[in-house]
Amino acid sequence: MEPIDRRRFLGASAGLAASGFAASGAAAQDAASDRAADSADRGAPFALDYAPHFGTFRNSAGDDLVDQLRFAHDEGFRAWEDNGMMGRDAATQERIGAALRDLGMRMGVFVLDADFGSARYVNGDREARAALVARAKEAVEVAKRVGATWMTVVPGRYDQRLAWDYQTANCIDTLKAMAEVLEPEGLVMVLEPLNAHSDHPGQFLTKIPQAYMLCRSVGSPACQILNDLYHQQITEGNLIPNIDRAWEETPYFQVGDNPGRREPTTGEINFATVFRHLARRGFDGIVGMEHGNSRGGVEGERAVIDAYRSVDPA
Repeated sequence: MEPIDRRRFLGASAGLAASGFAASGAAAQDAASDRAADSADRGAPFALDYAPHFGTFRNSAGDDLVDQLRFAHDEGFRAWEDNGMMGRDAATQERIGAALRDLGMRMGVFVLDADFGSARYVNGDREARAALVARAKEAVEVAKRVGATWMTVVPGRYDQRLAWDYQTANCIDTLKAMAEVLEPEGLVMVLEPLNAHSDHPGQFLTKIPQAYMLCRSVGSPACQILNDLYHQQITEGNLIPNIDRAWEETPYFQVGDNPGRREPTTGEINFATVFRHLARRGFDGIVGMEHGNSRGGVEGERAVIDAYRSVDPA
């Protein structure tokens, strides 16, 4: 073994150390650039119009409803949902509507009717149908205050004592009567199929093909589909083919991962692929964030925002 040339060895070591420091410095610079880019992207609008709910960012924004809207806008969201909007007083509705207009945000769905315990859509009861028509008229006024176009309708339970086809015919007649109120106003009730396995047993409307048939039978632009991908992952899967087959009747989606009904990336649904498919098809409606947060506090709310950034087809 030849003796080591100490000076040559020390020179080589110094060179390696210098290159190591240079690489480390470059890595640090890259990381800083990434952080700056992330910070710049943080407030940029998403490629799709995701709509949070009141309460989604309460820890970060506070309890005031308009402050929550402002926080969401600053994070890049340009739409909003509020299932309970019809239960708010008119002054609050008008305040929310004004804030949405000022921020350039769209109002997504509020619930027109979702009675999980009644079969009044399908049993042919004329008084119940009249009450639903009256409810649709109330919803028109709410929609005007908040600038909404879409409102959720859940047609309730099926009737165990009535043949299925009679129930379907009755449901179509009820929806037609409600559509006659909404169509002249340019408003749309979106029918939401619900899963019967985990959350809502006994409901009449459970699948996208069934909703598609109802909408085609009603034959009005005021009756279309709300495809909640959380429910449909549980009920039928096959998400993208069903999206495509019902495309012309589906102006609205909602999401929540399964299991757990939390933000994307917490479950089994490949939302990056689904959202990329919607973007490729030119979807310009709203994607409602109808789910809980997987973690609490401000950190949990930041995780929700980061999850949507990670799956958004920007």
